[in-house]
Amino acid sequence: MVDHLREGSEGYFDDPLMPPGSPIVARTSNPAMRAVLRKVGAVAPTESTVLLTGETGTGKNVLARIIHYQSRRRDFPLVSVQCSAIVETLLESELFGHEKGAFTGAIRRKLGKFEIAHRGSIFLDEIGTISLSAQVRLLRVLEEREFSRVGGEDTVHVDVRIIAATNSDLKHLIAEGTFRNDLYYRLNVFPVEVPPLRERLEDIPDLVEVFLKRLEKVYRKGIRKVDAGVVEAFQRYAWPGNIRELENVVERAYILGTPPVLWAENFGSEVLGAQGGTMPLEISSEKPLSQVREDAVRVVEAGYLRALLSRHRGRINESAKAAGVGSRQIRKLLRKYGIRKEEFKGVGEV
Repeated sequence: MVDHLREGSEGYFDDPLMPPGSPIVARTSNPAMRAVLRKVGAVAPTESTVLLTGETGTGKNVLARIIHYQSRRRDFPLVSVQCSAIVETLLESELFGHEKGAFTGAIRRKLGKFEIAHRGSIFLDEIGTISLSAQVRLLRVLEEREFSRVGGEDTVHVDVRIIAATNSDLKHLIAEGTFRNDLYYRLNVFPVEVPPLRERLEDIPDLVEVFLKRLEKVYRKGIRKVDAGVVEAFQRYAWPGNIRELENVVERAYILGTPPVLWAENFGSEVLGAQGGTMPLEISSEKPLSQVREDAVRVVEAGYLRALLSRHRGRINESAKAAGVGSRQIRKLLRKYGIRKEEFKGVGEV
């Protein structure tokens, strides 16, 4: 049995290497994140439908797992559905199942995610992407806890708790006519807004520590920490990809690094702050002068490129004009440093 979430400066952080629901404690010094953890701890033991909102990569899937494994349904399935990853024509079949012969290729009866999640919970990620027809059927499940498989007439009754998540403004989608108003209010029983990483930068040292511990459990390279200067640089960066981006950055550096510490050179341009702050270059007298020069150019050039793209929200032409170079040169630098313009499109937006 999983302990209840504690109030104060601690909350549970999911670790895929542990059995489902095992508590991994991650400290948080951020008031907004403390409030999120208190809300999650309060709603988890209930049967309320939960709507998690926030940018991509903020850990909504982790909170969904916490809610499930802190509930009375913990001994039954938690079924996750990435709605945006399923072709629209197959979404209803995935959610509600289908009967043999319901459509071309339906060679046997298939149970849908709702049936599989019976007595447990279903996590519907990116709920704002589902079609209007699927929304109608989902509304019926929310209201009556029943549905029919695609191509079938029998009514299937289910006992499922719904946890939904979105990085979209559902009210805006309602105004556009692409999301049902009645479904929104059925989902929005208990809303939880998850803050982006740029608004909880003080948590970065603890998150980095958690990610390193995960990697060590798998690879056992003996890498125990990240240089303090690198962590300081992390706290100057806007993290458009949020926690997911931070985890990816740490994992790439871990693969390249050697024990016992990860240094700036293991991270390359990734450790440079989007607002122009740069990571102090580690100068080693054991390196030839040409290598030190090359490292310095790399750090400064990549840092400038990130700051430039952040300022212009990833727009190549505007960035090139401001830099006094051609757009082709900017794209060449992006490839050189493994930087994606999409990382900067949401920087500065709330």
